[in-house]
Amino acid sequence: MPRHCQSLNQATCHWLLHQLFQTNTIFHFFYASERLKASMSQQQISLPAKLINGGIAGIVGVTCVFPIDLAKTRLQNQRQGQQVYRNMMDCLVKTVRSEGYFGMYRGAAVNLTLVTPEKAIKLAANDFFRHHLSKDGKGLTVVKEMLAGCGAGMCQVIVTTPMEMLKIQLQDAGRLAAQQRKPAMMPTPVLGTTSTMQSRSYNIGAPAPAVRAVSATQIAQELLRTQGIQGLYKGLGATLMRDVPFSIVYFPLFANLNSLGKDSPEGTAPFYWSFLSGCAAGSAAAVAVNPCDVIKTRLQSLTKGANEETYNGVVDCFSKILRKEGPSAFLKGAGCRALVIAPLFGIAQVMYFVGVGEFILGQTPFNLYSS
Repeated sequence: MPRHCQSLNQATCHWLLHQLFQTNTIFHFFYASERLKASMSQQQISLPAKLINGGIAGIVGVTCVFPIDLAKTRLQNQRQGQQVYRNMMDCLVKTVRSEGYFGMYRGAAVNLTLVTPEKAIKLAANDFFRHHLSKDGKGLTVVKEMLAGCGAGMCQVIVTTPMEMLKIQLQDAGRLAAQQRKPAMMPTPVLGTTSTMQSRSYNIGAPAPAVRAVSATQIAQELLRTQGIQGLYKGLGATLMRDVPFSIVYFPLFANLNSLGKDSPEGTAPFYWSFLSGCAAGSAAAVAVNPCDVIKTRLQSLTKGANEETYNGVVDCFSKILRKEGPSAFLKGAGCRALVIAPLFGIAQVMYFVGVGEFILGQTPFNLYSS
């Protein structure tokens, strides 16, 4: 072959190799950019999916367990020597007899309205903090899992505090009325320093004194008018004392229990295992923080019954309960709270891990055995 032809072939080969290298580089760049776009798109639609999962889980859970939550509130607000209800079943039976079936759902509308953002914030915040605490790609330590739960608990109180504040007023109204139906009970209840909207009239000796129907909207408007936004956030410190430790216990415990049902470290647990893990972790966390829940309930109850203590903050509430009712008072309603939280968080984790929100958005297929 002539020398100039060999030189031409070598030059052509170098050119072709250079173009192939450039094409390969462009291909990898294009592929990487498409992967990045897909990842960003997935992150953008993950928040709506979390909102849907949290909303459905909250609505289903609250509808199922709200009567037990009402019994918990009334049992926690009872003072020693003024017991209207002996236990949870006694409370539910008496509530149905005196207030009808829907009396067990007093305050449920508040929960059903606000439970969607509350659960979405809690679950999304926990995911957010877990993601940022595991940037090195390694699994989270127990301490980091607890920190993620702590962050989630602190975020959710934005919604939880006003929700609990309004719900407790509606739930406890029936207890105050039932207190007057007991023979030889003390005179008319002394109302705490609350708004006139919370005032209720009782007739001693009447067969069935009724509680004036007050809606959550009316209570909220009156609190805002008389006390401002801080009126809705009364008991914020106690709510933080309850929800932050709850999340610190719940999320790491759930993550570790749920991991036991996985076939492999990268796999996912079946839906029934997520449900059972959520129930077990929720019950344990609920009982652990029940003393804080008792204090929160007492502080957020604006209307007091006859001879019932008023409290000036968390420390004052704790000392008065301990001195006058003993340590056992801090476990009032613990069984009810465990029964409320267990299915509530079990359902939430099933919705979350099965991916109902992702299925509704068309992101992933619906599968009960792997989310």
